[in-house]
Amino acid sequence: MTTDRLPVVFVHGLWLHAESWEPWVELFRESGYEPRAPGWPGDSATADETRANPERVAGFGIDDVVEHYAEIVRGLDRPPVLVGHSFGGLIVQRLLGENLGAAAVAIDPAPIKGVMYLPPSSLRVASIALRNPANRKRAVALDRAQFRYGFGNALTEQESDELYERCATPSPGRPLFEAAFANFTRSSPAKVDVRNATRGPLLLTLGGKDHTVAPAIVRTTARLYRKSSASTELRQYPDRGHSLTIDSGWRVVADDVLAWLKARGF
Repeated sequence: MTTDRLPVVFVHGLWLHAESWEPWVELFRESGYEPRAPGWPGDSATADETRANPERVAGFGIDDVVEHYAEIVRGLDRPPVLVGHSFGGLIVQRLLGENLGAAAVAIDPAPIKGVMYLPPSSLRVASIALRNPANRKRAVALDRAQFRYGFGNALTEQESDELYERCATPSPGRPLFEAAFANFTRSSPAKVDVRNATRGPLLLTLGGKDHTVAPAIVRTTARLYRKSSASTELRQYPDRGHSLTIDSGWRVVADDVLAWLKARGF
């Protein structure tokens, strides 16, 4: 279906489902865009179904996810705006670097190749999968306390627990292994073309209290783009954690993304 509205593709990260983007999709549609939030390969239609069938998401890696979304993007009538959170932020950087998007927003994105230092809090979250090599081929789920540390640490315990019940899903462990060993792998799927001068603009965000993607990771990511003349910007939310796309303050981030897009003619 052809539309005059600019398409927007939302990409979720590990331990969340595409349903987590529903408020964003509604807001962006009301703001004149044509948004969609496809799930990762293997995701079931709902978060509940994904929780009930974790084996369906097991084994998929970064390249699988990139190609899954690339196929969706190529089926659109024009390059979309790409908005990704966490590992979704890595995915949209890959797609933008391959000129498959008009612009991209990477919200607290997982580390790309070239990010050498992973702070202790990020290693603690990643270790949920990395501590067992068999998890590379498995689906990995967070328990309530792990979700509280990785996502809800800047929230009240009540809000964190409510988000856990509503949003948390199992995810493939393989992307965490691929990201962890990216700097030791020549053809790592976590490698992004940070030198591409013809790509669209990129907005990176960081949450100052994010345990999963600690601020140092995003700041380093921004520095990796310095050799490209394409626009790269960094926006900081000092009091926000990794839940910033799904918690009660999501609208602040979403409105900032909309304003950034409008200011650049999208």
